Amino acid sequence: MAHPALCGVPEWLLGELVTELAARWEARCESERHGRRQGSRRREAGAGPKYELVFTDRLLATLVHLRTGLTYEALGVIYQVGKSTIGRAVAEVRPLLAARGFAVQQRPGLRLRTLEGVFAYTEAEGVTLRIDGMETQVRRPKAHRPGRRAFVSGKRKQNTVKTTTISDGQGRTLWSGAVRPGRMHDQTCVRTEGIAEQFRFHPGVKAEVDDGYRGLANDFPNRVSAPPRRPKYLDGHCHVG
Repeated sequence: MAHPALCGVPEWLLGELVTELAARWEARCESERHGRRQGSRRREAGAGPKYELVFTDRLLATLVHLRTGLTYEALGVIYQVGKSTIGRAVAEVRPLLAARGFAVQQRPGLRLRTLEGVFAYTEAEGVTLRIDGMETQVRRPKAHRPGRRAFVSGKRKQNTVKTTTISDGQGRTLWSGAVRPGRMHDQTCVRTEGIAEQFRFHPGVKAEVDDGYRGLANDFPNRVSAPPRRPKYLDGHCHVG
């Protein structure tokens, strides 16, 4: 799993990521445990249940999932754990990776950490963006939980979460947005996350989108391009005006 073809990073960088993020992950976990206990630890350090995955495996599972789209279930088979364990690992590690920002090709030292920074960079460099949404299957929320139906994707007919991703023309990720329930439309995600506003603030930015973001293309017809509409089929025949 640590091979660059799977995780997308060389061995030396993987080592740096483990060193940098492990302490942050442990601090976040301890903070959450402190909140659940509503106080300090009652047992000695090391007592209690052990993690099924050490941090290095959690990081690798997250990197492989983000790079290849391998499902939680498939990763669970590889690591011999349940898919819910993989889901928790990705949910814990992904924000840590996002907080580091995204590196920019041929611009050493520059890391894009905010949506505003991405649009400012692409406007200055004349980069055409690609905007897409990725759906990931998740466990169905518990019964009677408010908003349970919001996770049912109309497209995939499954319980999913949706992440908006922005990349450059060569597919290198520049920004990964907040995770939204799968039922939320792509266009709604764009407005909720402030992408439409950034197009207004940065008139020099252009982008390519898929059919789910046609509303964005309609709002900025000379700057955002979407695939042509599919012809309507009536009685089994294609009627083209």
